[in-house]
Amino acid sequence: MNPQVFQTPIEFLKGVGLSRAGVLKKELGIATFGDLLRHFPYKHIDRTRFYKIRDIQPELPYVQVLARVAHFEIAGDKRTKRLIVQAKDETGVMELVWFQGIKWIEKYLAVGKVYVLFGKPGMFNGKPQMAHPEMELYSPAALKQKGNLTLQPAYSSTEKLKPFSLDSKGIQKLTAALLDQYGSEIQENLPLYLLTQFKLMGRAEAYRNMHFPDDAVMLNEAQHRLKFEELFLIQLKLLKNKLLRVQKFKGHVFDSVGYHFNTFYKERLPFQLTNSQKKVLKEIRQDTQRGIQMNRLLQGDVGSGKTVVALMSMLIAIDNGFQACIMAPTEILANQHYQTIKGLVGEGFIEVALLTGSTKKKDRNVLHEKLENGQLKILIGTHALIEDKVQFQNLGFVVIDEQHRFGVEQRARLWRKNNIPPHILVMTATPIPRTLAMTLYGDLDISVIDELPAGRKPIETLHFYETQRLRMFGFMKQEIAKGRQVYVVYPLIQESEKLDLKNLEDGIEIMRREFPMPDYQISIVHGKMPAKDKDYEMQRFVKHETQIMVATTVIEVGVNIPNASVMIIENAERFGLSQLHQLRGRVGRGAEQSFCILMSSHKLSYDGKIRLETMVRTNNGFEISEIDLQLRGPGNIEGTQQSGINELKVADLVADQQLLIQVRKCVEAIFARDPQLSLSEHQVLHLAFLAKNAGLSWDKIS
Repeated sequence: MNPQVFQTPIEFLKGVGLSRAGVLKKELGIATFGDLLRHFPYKHIDRTRFYKIRDIQPELPYVQVLARVAHFEIAGDKRTKRLIVQAKDETGVMELVWFQGIKWIEKYLAVGKVYVLFGKPGMFNGKPQMAHPEMELYSPAALKQKGNLTLQPAYSSTEKLKPFSLDSKGIQKLTAALLDQYGSEIQENLPLYLLTQFKLMGRAEAYRNMHFPDDAVMLNEAQHRLKFEELFLIQLKLLKNKLLRVQKFKGHVFDSVGYHFNTFYKERLPFQLTNSQKKVLKEIRQDTQRGIQMNRLLQGDVGSGKTVVALMSMLIAIDNGFQACIMAPTEILANQHYQTIKGLVGEGFIEVALLTGSTKKKDRNVLHEKLENGQLKILIGTHALIEDKVQFQNLGFVVIDEQHRFGVEQRARLWRKNNIPPHILVMTATPIPRTLAMTLYGDLDISVIDELPAGRKPIETLHFYETQRLRMFGFMKQEIAKGRQVYVVYPLIQESEKLDLKNLEDGIEIMRREFPMPDYQISIVHGKMPAKDKDYEMQRFVKHETQIMVATTVIEVGVNIPNASVMIIENAERFGLSQLHQLRGRVGRGAEQSFCILMSSHKLSYDGKIRLETMVRTNNGFEISEIDLQLRGPGNIEGTQQSGINELKVADLVADQQLLIQVRKCVEAIFARDPQLSLSEHQVLHLAFLAKNAGLSWDKIS
């Protein structure tokens, strides 16, 4: 699109003006010509058929009628005022009624004239009726012209727009005027050879047919073209940025695997690595030898062994004379990484430290000194790591856990801890569907751990209704008698905190009656407790002083307790699929068989039913994430706000997965042939990339 024309403020379009522009901006976010052009119809209605009044049924969606106005009157008092029109054709009479815009409609009416009426039919007192129909004076010439527009666009509007005559019809008129006046200014942004290769409609033609298609075939072709374009431009931006980063940032070369890695692997690793873990380590090893900065996303379910892979990668960095760090979003998670890594490396092998907001000043001073003189090799912490006073002697490897919790600028500050940016490994325990990962993390290389460590048994998941509560209590007692521990989790959702807290308190009372002291001990943790009390209760559970932990979702990312083998989730229907999967991952950490019991009421929504059935059927995080994507849509998955997904107007990441894969391959092939987009046929892509990346400085991104 010619940016000069389509960035013009909407008030300058003929027929808009300042007051209509104000309400269009406020209600629909339409501020420019381009915004109006991209305000696509949500459906098209077939306007070729005319119904006779006798054939009208209330269950029909929309009907079009040719009828003569026989009579009209204004009825009711000031509060119930309405305009009633009797319209007839040769088969019968129908009533038209308006409750708003009466003055405007009344001026337009003439008894004896024939009108084209269009609207949703209903019945009133046994007669056909239409409320607020679209209405225009019939003329054979106009009808002939209208016959060319077989599919009429229907645009979303709001009640506040209607007094400005900006209902669907009003928006249609503005869009038609815009296309008539400026349609020829819509410029192509894909190379001609791609249009031929993928049989794509030209861009200007696609925009015209998205609004005013000649027929259903043309509408489908227009939709396909614009879906391709949207997905293509996102992938172009991601992959070009990746290339720019490779060109701009050299990486540290880790050319040897030495003492620390080999000693740990041969003598200290307490279990066999899975093939999946070995494959990821090999990918990281190759990345760190190439002299370009690594940016890799490591996906793997809770408990799949990502931390060991991260540790072994950090040991390679240390063998090459560098330091490493792990940044986690919460103190609990940072603490867990610290405990896990300390446990794995043991005493006297390598110096590891923890830095969070709770670290005391005197401990910080010692830590800063050891970090600067190179004595401290691995630092684990929260946002505290990015403070300016945290200075490394030679930072070479950074692990970021759950990256969607950190902003771009926070990550960038870690990069600047060394002259040459460190290698970056991003880890997430939230399995992301392949198509979503391509769009969310399309500029990163992706590794996946998709098998559980040896000896781990898959968690068995059961769904019990409220009426089976006694059976659930019996099962808990059985497991506790074997020496196991149990989590009982309640939802805590902000909007109804009082209700949820009551649920939790009632639940605790029932638990205390069912599991009385001194035979049973219960820990309680919820978000309203002071941090030190929470920590105290957590520690009691860790030390096995309590057998039951009753909690809200604060344990979602919590401590690793191999002895906890049962997870009970109350009101399970109130949790999202990915949250249920994360919670379930809190158990199954030991070699014993673990269980997850989903408690729910009998009243389940369709989505609620699918979520619980999915959990019972599979432990596969990637399968679960695909279903979650279909249920919730991409815009509601964590971390999508910064990704460009919300810019999609036509494409749908669930429905258009195959197209996205095709587009990704196409963009990769273009960059393999022309990394700089310098060939004359790619000039149009270079300009599209600049437009898509406008306002982003490279220092900010990196």
